[in-house]
Amino acid sequence: MKYNKLSFKVASCFTAIMLTASGSALAAATPEEVARLGADLTPIGAEKAGNAAGTIPAWSGGLTTAPAGFVDANTGHVNPYKDEKPLFVIDASNVEQYKDQLTAGHLAMFKKYPTTYKMSVYPSHRSAAYPQKVYDDTKKFAGSTTLVDGGNGVTDSGTSTVPFPFPKNGQEIMWNHTFRWKGGNTHRVYDGMPVQPNGNFYKVRWDEEWYSPLTGGVTNAKEDMLAYILITAKEPATLAGTMFLVHDSINQVATPRKGWIYNAGQRRVRRAPELGYDFSPDGTDALRCADQYDGWVGATDRYDWKIVGKKEVYIPYNSYDMADKSLSYDQILKPGHLNPEYSRYELHRVWVVEANLKDGERHIFGKRTYYIDEDTWSVSVADNYDTRGDLWRVEETHLMNFYDSALTWTVGSVQYDLNSGAYIHFYALNEVKEAIKFGIEGDAKQLQPRQLKRRGF
Repeated sequence: MKYNKLSFKVASCFTAIMLTASGSALAAATPEEVARLGADLTPIGAEKAGNAAGTIPAWSGGLTTAPAGFVDANTGHVNPYKDEKPLFVIDASNVEQYKDQLTAGHLAMFKKYPTTYKMSVYPSHRSAAYPQKVYDDTKKFAGSTTLVDGGNGVTDSGTSTVPFPFPKNGQEIMWNHTFRWKGGNTHRVYDGMPVQPNGNFYKVRWDEEWYSPLTGGVTNAKEDMLAYILITAKEPATLAGTMFLVHDSINQVATPRKGWIYNAGQRRVRRAPELGYDFSPDGTDALRCADQYDGWVGATDRYDWKIVGKKEVYIPYNSYDMADKSLSYDQILKPGHLNPEYSRYELHRVWVVEANLKDGERHIFGKRTYYIDEDTWSVSVADNYDTRGDLWRVEETHLMNFYDSALTWTVGSVQYDLNSGAYIHFYALNEVKEAIKFGIEGDAKQLQPRQLKRRGF
């Protein structure tokens, strides 16, 4: 389904000149580049070979079958690596030995919590695997996809969920993250817990529907739409029934994000243009911004983006314990940070992208450094600096292969505030009974603000 040509096919000469001058080339992938997909590169553009040291293996197709003992998603995903022991544990006593493979944010965490913060490093498994259609579409459309409007829009991407497997600039990498395969249209229930410095927390349960016309299954969708997102608070009682409806376009500068909030107590729908950038939704204690949803989402226009390079970094990966149904949040959430006993880190290659706030633009973060996993195009870690240039908040995304649904996605996103000592753990599944549903059908007519009252309770 090629739905986005009409709005974004023509870019002005001025835009082309500005993009070229800023390093955001408009050129699509060359035939020679496209030929590398599935050859020396994985079908979505990662280096297929392992590293020279042998500490990162070659990609050989990823994890595509369920391990012994798996029953269904409702009872939880069995950890295929449950018998592995850590190769080593990084703590404050030996952190200097591993600093070259650690992010600035992780180094800051060791400094702030020298007696309790640890990272257990396990053998690396390049487990990411996706449906064949994702691979086919990536190769099919790579030669025609381009950026438009200063890098704030994408054109000719067809049905590809990896529009730029050969990224030439930082914005292309962030668009890969935004478009990446998330199982088609999804319905998931998850918990978010703001945690105070002493470890006290409260739970907010969220019910989320995510519909992407890009991947099909959405009737009556507008041609330039990237996603329809409906999020409903289920608990606590003070928030229950509150709804956030978001319409995201491909180009959020030409067609800005549209948002609405439904207040259950007032049974009132109001337009919420602030649902983006550094807006902090209810139930987060102002510990995360709207554009940190899913690692990164929204318009790229407030920042200048650049590729710093590729690097081998210890990142959260194959985090099956973070979704273990036998664990409670009391076991996982500890003062200052998640319980290190249940976090798994592996050495992976990541793209490093730096975003600097443009002169005259506003955001609580003046600089952001993203570490994007090459095998999934997912934000794995992000270092967020305040407008004075001081490192402020450290973000981690704990990834897991949903081997029964052919995708790798988050089972926990944590934002650590280095100043206050508080943090928030989001997308948690441990105490949630409902399994995530992938590939659901949707109707854009039912995802309009006028429908919120009917869906309210």
